[in-house]
Amino acid sequence: MTMKELLKELCLIDGVSGDETAVREAITEKIKNVCDEYYTDKLGSLICFKKGRKTPAHKLMICAHMDEVGFIVTAIHSDGTLAFDTVGGVDASVVIGRQVRVGKKRINGVVGSTAVHNLSKEQREKAPKIKELYIDIGAYSKEEAEKHVSYGDCVYFASEFVQLGERRVRSKAIDDRAGCAMMIRLMHEELEYDTYFVFNVQEEIGLRGSRVSATALAPDFAIVLEATTAADIDGAEGGKRVCSLGGGPVVSFMDRSTVYDKELYRLAFDIAAQEGIPCQTKTMIAGGNDAGAIHISGTGVRTIAVSVPCRYLHSPSSVIQTSDLDDSYTLVKKLAQRICEL
Repeated sequence: MTMKELLKELCLIDGVSGDETAVREAITEKIKNVCDEYYTDKLGSLICFKKGRKTPAHKLMICAHMDEVGFIVTAIHSDGTLAFDTVGGVDASVVIGRQVRVGKKRINGVVGSTAVHNLSKEQREKAPKIKELYIDIGAYSKEEAEKHVSYGDCVYFASEFVQLGERRVRSKAIDDRAGCAMMIRLMHEELEYDTYFVFNVQEEIGLRGSRVSATALAPDFAIVLEATTAADIDGAEGGKRVCSLGGGPVVSFMDRSTVYDKELYRLAFDIAAQEGIPCQTKTMIAGGNDAGAIHISGTGVRTIAVSVPCRYLHSPSSVIQTSDLDDSYTLVKKLAQRICEL
């Protein structure tokens, strides 16, 4: 199975934060025969250990998160439509008119908003708000909707995995099934050093899974695998482009939750240069990921993040270039070995 095929399989699974069971079960099936130990912690993160040829002097943890952004049902209106709120950072502008799946039955729905002709001039000029939107599942009353949907049901983007041109793909949940795919592939390799792999839950709502798993494992080093915002489109200049598709893995020096280990940051770029791997940094200090919880857990963890550049992050139509995914995997494989030799 190619990396793209593995990513497709993972992205098509629904797993909003706090509802990652299906993702975890699929990953467990793929890794249970190639790792030496694995278990699920109390929050739901999947923690794995794979022996290598050697035991390093320091413990290395490689991690990614299983959850994706989505929504949750907060009320059922008298006309059968559903009120909802976001689970994770989702901008209302990418939600209107989108197809969604609701609850365990995966009821088909569409996100609606007030008709344009019913908006005032002032309303038309303002960005929409989630509380002004609703989900239409085709029910004609509250009683009808209650037969299919309950308060607290998760809502998932309904999105296919689509090839865009020859080099790019589009899907929901690339953040962070891309990181999960890289870890699964790495676990199928013969490793030089013992390594812990963690598939975390609830990253999108506050780095909760990683806070628990990092405390339990107490690693000395951590590599966080992610997808990060690429704004490399017409009109975005300089640092506001953040990173670019086709530019290779993104190694950050700082974001809103972490100042990354400077030695590991330089090491990543040194390896990339030596191996001929395209590599770039994040040119805007923004966002964050599980590193924010990991690097300050326990007595502290030396941490680096390697991310796949991704357009339209946290939407049903995230776009990456497959070469960036492959190059990120190659860099992480080399980086993990070098870290274990420090």
